[in-house]
Amino acid sequence: MSRGRGPGWGAGPAGAGAAPPSRTFLALLAAAAVLVAAFLAADGRWGSAAALIAAAVYFTLRYTGRLGRRRER
Repeated sequence: MSRGRGPGWGAGPAGAGAAPPSRTFLALLAAAAVLVAAFLAADGRWGSAAALIAAAVYFTLRYTGRLGRRRER
């Protein structure tokens, strides 16, 4: 039995990655990563805290435009 051709599961032109994340979203992600890293460090879970600090650095670099796609102005 053939199902025919439908839209499928691909992201397509309007799917994931079509637009870069907003600066507000990146700032919130960085702040949340630092907050959770602080709680994990206080609990003695240093490996997880270090991973979240690395994520916060990544989000901050994306926020400042030093990493990722350049926006056309």
